[in-house]
Amino acid sequence: MTAIKEYPFDLSDLKNQNNDTRISRPTDQLSSNQVFTITPSAPSNDGKRKVSIMADEGSKDRENLPSERNGRVSAQAEGPSRRKSNLHNAMAAEIDTSWDRPAHIEGRYKKYSTTSSIYSKKALSHQSEHIERSWWYACCQKCHTEESGIPSWEPPHWQKICPYPLCPSYRRFAQNVSILLIGIMVWVLVWIILGDTAAPGGQLFMLAVLTIAAHFGGWLIMKVTTLPPLIGMLIVGIIMKNIGFVNFDADYQHVASYIRKIALTIILTRAGLDLDPTAMKKFFFTVIKLALLPWAIECGLCAVMCNLLLGLPWDWAFLLGSIFAAVSPAVIVPCLFRLREKGLGVSKGIPTLVLAVSGIDDAASVAIFGIVSSIMFSSASLTTNIIQGPLSVIGGVAFGVFCGYLVKYIPERNDAFLVPIRVLLLLTGGLMSVLGSEEIGWGGGGPLAVIAFAFVACKEWVEQGWELDDNPVATAFEIFWMFFEPMLFAITGAQVVIADLPPHLVLVGGGIIITCIVVRALLTSISAVRSNLNMKEKIFVGLAWMAKATVQAALAPVALDEVRKMSLDDETMTELTNYAEIIITVCIMSIVITAPLGAIVITITGPRLLSKTTKPPVLEGWRRSHRPSIRDISIIDEEEIAERDAEAEAEVQNSPPVSPVPTTTPNAYSTPNPVTVQPNHRT
Repeated sequence: MTAIKEYPFDLSDLKNQNNDTRISRPTDQLSSNQVFTITPSAPSNDGKRKVSIMADEGSKDRENLPSERNGRVSAQAEGPSRRKSNLHNAMAAEIDTSWDRPAHIEGRYKKYSTTSSIYSKKALSHQSEHIERSWWYACCQKCHTEESGIPSWEPPHWQKICPYPLCPSYRRFAQNVSILLIGIMVWVLVWIILGDTAAPGGQLFMLAVLTIAAHFGGWLIMKVTTLPPLIGMLIVGIIMKNIGFVNFDADYQHVASYIRKIALTIILTRAGLDLDPTAMKKFFFTVIKLALLPWAIECGLCAVMCNLLLGLPWDWAFLLGSIFAAVSPAVIVPCLFRLREKGLGVSKGIPTLVLAVSGIDDAASVAIFGIVSSIMFSSASLTTNIIQGPLSVIGGVAFGVFCGYLVKYIPERNDAFLVPIRVLLLLTGGLMSVLGSEEIGWGGGGPLAVIAFAFVACKEWVEQGWELDDNPVATAFEIFWMFFEPMLFAITGAQVVIADLPPHLVLVGGGIIITCIVVRALLTSISAVRSNLNMKEKIFVGLAWMAKATVQAALAPVALDEVRKMSLDDETMTELTNYAEIIITVCIMSIVITAPLGAIVITITGPRLLSKTTKPPVLEGWRRSHRPSIRDISIIDEEEIAERDAEAEAEVQNSPPVSPVPTTTPNAYSTPNPVTVQPNHRT
């Protein structure tokens, strides 16, 4: 394969090419089997004529081609040329629009002259290749993300002070400094207003530092190991609790319980928004079968083993089983997102199927947990609680469906503030459902109302013209989750004191966890019988639902919060507190064991068990990015507009040339258009 270099020339560059003696590369440096042919093409619309120069694959000039790290700037700066100013003008015009920083290790201000020595460039290329092969370069490269839009401006000598990739770009550095300054000023204001609780050592200060440290711990785990960030957040919470930094009093334990309820509302809302109505209608029985049957078996098995091996009463055992049986979309979705980008499993809709099943699974867990907890911690009679359970489920679903149809008409679909109003309606309605159902004693109805509300609302919005895979309300809740995720997992991890863990509980709890996930994987593969999946895909689906994280972190401490509200004698309080702490320990162990194991298993088995499609993967039931930003909340499809503009520009370029009629004087600073190159080899 040959490499092509393109250089724009003025028409004047071709007039005296036979008598030209100012070519920077003498002909004696050319190899004997290579010829550079300069072929003029038809004049373009701006009066410029384009030429091309091609180097043979095995020639010496091939060694001097710009390496990938130098980007397009170096590629246009090198090569034989008569007039150095033309090339520098072209390079200067393009440097602000197509300069690729991650590939430009030498810095933005590094320019190569057209008369540079061949051997100096070759030595620089060898040195850069040695650097790029080093371990520290690969490690630092993982921490960098591609920057979209206009390339970062850099002050003079920035690359000498902060070389790439050891340091971030100046834009990233300035953003971090700005956020740090804003955080310090906000903290000072809060300290002035609230007093000692925001001072160093105060409860609010402790919570803020814990959240920030958990965020950076999750970021580090994700960048270094590509595992879900929630694992690092949980580990940070455990570490900071055991080194003595975190010690919340009773008031902030109450605040932490409300943080968990808000996080649970966001989790359930995202689960409802991610359900694909078309897939649910098409594969309804398959989804229900794959979601409820393995969930029920795992819940019952966990309850039986906890009762027999850990000594939990049956009501506490089933409460633990309802929490443990839920799977975590926060672990599954990022892993399947990477597989979907490779086209794995897309042809049969496996990503959509897994996502739908995880949403139904979480809904079942939260509903059963609410019913069981209402029966356990309610002061009403047993008969009333038994009747109240099904009524709470029916009432919660009915309330959610009503609210979902209501937001179809309110606000009006062409309202200028449509997106923020819908976001606030969904958020406040979900919080009211969760907190209100607990207040009236119908704990199982609130979470189901949240999921039904989000699902029906998303279904109606899609019928009005919104795309399921680019829903701005879903993007807003993804951003909410980015704030509450480190809070939730850090607070949950701060519940564990390693020195107080009984060895028997750790060993038996680990055995129960491993047994339950293995049995569930087998049952899920068996439940996929009479579906359109082959044997390998059935095995993958069974392995994909072993990860536990979000529901366990949100619901595990709820029982302990309820016990603390009760007025009991010391002996009973100690016994119930012990049961609640067993639930917290087993749930946290399930997160620590199954979350990284599930992510690793999905990543390893996906390419081996799923079929790969040759067509580009279709975004079905997926967000375009699993770590969005505020700029993503928009109902304008910018990618589609950009594609249309590119197609229109291509049609204009491919249209037959029209005889040039000079109507206006071309801009003196305009850059000649690049051309296609035709080589001529001599054998």
